Amino acid sequence: MTFELVVFLMGVGLVGGAWNAVAGGATLFTFPALMIAGLPPVTANATNYLAMLPSNAAALPAYRRELAGVGGAIWPLLLVSGLGAIVGSVLLLVSGQATFEILIPFLILAATLLFAFGDRLRQMMLDVTKGQSADGMLYAALFAFSIYGGYFGAGLGIILLAIVQIMGFSSFHVANSVKNLLAASFTILSIFVFGLGGIIAWPEALVMMSGSTLGGYLGGRYSRLVNEVYLRAGVIGFGFILTAVYFIRLSGGIH
Repeated sequence: MTFELVVFLMGVGLVGGAWNAVAGGATLFTFPALMIAGLPPVTANATNYLAMLPSNAAALPAYRRELAGVGGAIWPLLLVSGLGAIVGSVLLLVSGQATFEILIPFLILAATLLFAFGDRLRQMMLDVTKGQSADGMLYAALFAFSIYGGYFGAGLGIILLAIVQIMGFSSFHVANSVKNLLAASFTILSIFVFGLGGIIAWPEALVMMSGSTLGGYLGGRYSRLVNEVYLRAGVIGFGFILTAVYFIRLSGGIH
């Protein structure tokens, strides 16, 4: 890697880590940045999982008390989400570059919509169940969304939060701790699958990871000084622009 590329990836990782700590949604620009750096789409996607792992897992130490109180109830959720993540990651391995390139605009659009309307979707899910648990349906939903998480995963956090709340973790902080643990665990499983499949660009991942680690720390430390509303609006706006760009590219308008 050139010095310029190292600086670029570290800088993007720094911003992405801080962004995740404050508002979430950094994958919408860290993933394209890795493609700009010259990585094929599938490799860029897999590399992004490893590069952003520190910022995605950064919240877990703050939830030690909540997670300790959950006890053994977490294991079925970890098992179902872990299986879904492995299925999604294997699908990425076998789908190949051409298929993934076709899906990129749809995946970015899905991630942007989840990020934009996730709170409303979460409330709708809570309203529909009216506090009553439907475990079979919810485990099926957790499995399905975890497949998406293992394949691409951006924007998934808010839906995971809704599922665990409906499952009986009614306290927001407890539900958020479970959500963060599920997201971190299936990210690690996906990285393991991608590593075995040989599709992670390790030098690029480690450079961006160094930036995201520092960014996640700084973002968590100074998050109260930042207006999250403006950051979220920026992520959503950028996501829709990126969706349009990749749809135009898919149609042959941009090369």
